[in-house]
Amino acid sequence: MRIAIGLAAAALMLAACDNKPPETPAAPVAEAPAAAPEATGPNTLGADQQAAGWKLLFNGADLTGWKGYKKVAPGEAWKVEDGALALTAGGAGDIMTAEEFGPFELSLEWKISPGGNSGIIYLVNEVDGADNTYNTGPEMQVLDNDGHADGKFPTHRAGALYDFETPPDGAVKPVGEWNEATVRFTGSEIEHWLNGKLVSQSSYGDDVWKKKVAASKFKQWPMFGTFAKGHIALQDHGNQVWYRNIKIRPIK
Repeated sequence: MRIAIGLAAAALMLAACDNKPPETPAAPVAEAPAAAPEATGPNTLGADQQAAGWKLLFNGADLTGWKGYKKVAPGEAWKVEDGALALTAGGAGDIMTAEEFGPFELSLEWKISPGGNSGIIYLVNEVDGADNTYNTGPEMQVLDNDGHADGKFPTHRAGALYDFETPPDGAVKPVGEWNEATVRFTGSEIEHWLNGKLVSQSSYGDDVWKKKVAASKFKQWPMFGTFAKGHIALQDHGNQVWYRNIKIRPIK
């Protein structure tokens, strides 16, 4: 009798299990949306750079946003080569941004030809009595230190605040390689960085700065180094040179 009862109870339990509604599958765990991929390649900005206020000055495709000094358009020898803003021959004149900036942090890469000379000139103003970009704006020197005569002068070497500050040895890369350069202008201070090294530093606009100017070749231009904002210019010194990844952000 007990065996029969036990078998009957087991049968009832099996029947109940067979009639149990199927379990609802668990909902999948939600995943955070994938972050936007960082921009890759030259002349692009990543999302973090855009959020930090960076702006591209050269798009890698054409010369939009650039002009000649006291001219509407750049000289014909300024061209786009393999995503770089290139001076292909001398005689084109300096090229500069149509827009003015200041204070700012400017970041770019440059590559010089053997024996070549160029420069990154900033705070440039198109005023009466100034026939060239360097009549108003300070310069970060771009140079083949070993192949150009200017390399013999300490304050004329690559990365220098030209004619004012001497950069340390070993910061510049060999001719034909890209150098990473940064110019920081706060309104009262100038810093030049080359390949991650601080290579020039100076006050700006104060009595110390004025004394430096008075002792330099720029004393002949009374408006040199007196402006709080201006254009960014790339120098035609007669030699081939290449620039890319040119970007800027304001300093507040």
